[in-house]
Amino acid sequence: MSMRVYIPRDAAAVAVGADEIAVAFEAVAAKRGIALEIVRTGSRGMCWLEPMVEVATTNGRVAFGPATVEDAASLFDAMMADGPHPLRLGIADELPWLKRQTRLTFKNCGVIDPRSIDDYKAHDGYKGLLRALSLGTDGILDDVTKSGLRGRGGAGFPTGIKWKTVAQTSADQKYIVCNADEGDSGTFADRMIMEGDPFVVIEGMTIAGVAVGATRGYIYIRSEYPHAIVAMNAAIKAARRAGFLGKSVGGSAHAFDMEVRVGAGAYVCGEETSLLESLEGRRGLVRAKPPLPAHQGLFGKPTVINNVLSFAAIPFILDGGAKAYSEFGVGRSRGTMPLQIAGNVKHGGLFEVAFGLTLGEIVDDIAGGTFTGRPVRAVQVGGPLGAYFPRALFDTPFDYEAFAARDGLIGHAGIVVFDDSVDMSKQARFAMEFCAIESCGKCTPCRIGSTRGVETIDKIRKGEQVAANIAVVEDLCNTMKFGSLCALGGFTPYPVMSALKHFPEDFGAPSRLQAAE
Repeated sequence: MSMRVYIPRDAAAVAVGADEIAVAFEAVAAKRGIALEIVRTGSRGMCWLEPMVEVATTNGRVAFGPATVEDAASLFDAMMADGPHPLRLGIADELPWLKRQTRLTFKNCGVIDPRSIDDYKAHDGYKGLLRALSLGTDGILDDVTKSGLRGRGGAGFPTGIKWKTVAQTSADQKYIVCNADEGDSGTFADRMIMEGDPFVVIEGMTIAGVAVGATRGYIYIRSEYPHAIVAMNAAIKAARRAGFLGKSVGGSAHAFDMEVRVGAGAYVCGEETSLLESLEGRRGLVRAKPPLPAHQGLFGKPTVINNVLSFAAIPFILDGGAKAYSEFGVGRSRGTMPLQIAGNVKHGGLFEVAFGLTLGEIVDDIAGGTFTGRPVRAVQVGGPLGAYFPRALFDTPFDYEAFAARDGLIGHAGIVVFDDSVDMSKQARFAMEFCAIESCGKCTPCRIGSTRGVETIDKIRKGEQVAANIAVVEDLCNTMKFGSLCALGGFTPYPVMSALKHFPEDFGAPSRLQAAE
């Protein structure tokens, strides 16, 4: 007899014992005399059920979780007998949380072996690249533009326009750079896709190289992601051996190769020009624009810089065509967005869905409300520089323009939930302090404004001249928003001002800002 079991090697699962469970399963199999094949996959994204272990059956993969080492023997026996167990969840693909999703980018995550290029190809991998090679530059750019894909790193800039600009710029060398410096609190989608489906990122970057005439690529990964670094390096070597990277991509006349570069943990290096400075071996300082990276980027050459999720969306678009992708979403927000649900929630994890759900549906229905059972008071969308939304704004549709209309940001789609025990003046102070610590120091509004912001909010929290000091904070925010060189200083006002606007009572000003509306 034999059995195939799937155990995630995703960092979130490993953190709660996935490696130990794999060892325990091997020990039980040896004791029972059963031939056991363990496939280490990525995560399906249901973090509250990790480690979630699956077994192959004639009816599909059956999931169990959250598993512990102590459960290994009883789980093994239940899997062998296809029988009941307290941790049995059912057929993985039929689980309600997964079935409600529209998985385009994350369709392979938790399904395939991320180290196996054959497994990737068996799940339609590299079909997008092969079609791209047949289309050529104009055809690829047309598909990417018509798909409506916008940068998934936070800015939401149309990907097709960026690629066209690089393609139309003449140079002896061009580069593709993937920004994997995922530093926002409550975000983990980049890490998940790199650990669970690294080939989709490589394929997307390769298609970009073919489209714009770039022969070299770099993926800049934060040092705090050791598992992702190992996974990407292994996948790059496998893609090179299989002929999908190198002098002749997929047997074509196009050359493209890439490598991993590891950052040193500076949040500001998530800003594209600061990232380029770091890639070139210098301190991560923000560059003034223009020139844009599309004209003068890495080493002064035309460069495409996109986020991990942007590149990961490309293979689906090129395989199925622009229309298949653009049919999802609303308004100018096309396709799907992998929502990263975190904070005080019952069901935290990754939920990929088309744009258009309301914030309330995401928090109350999908996330299941707070873990503590207390009322939701605030939700921050878009990382530490995103605005805080109260329940009164839970009817906001999840799309770029709708959030912008209410002074919010979708950003990288990190969603952090807070219950009614949160002190919003502390959260505003944290935003200023975060900016002060992470600022590269190049521009005065960010460097000085954030430090003065911390000091002024401290005075407000002590009850010192509250109205006058709130006015100072507002003035500081205005200066930072319009005077900072990059989004670190420019976006810090979003959490601060939203906290002041929607939760004035936490600042000792119960009616001032509400009356101003």
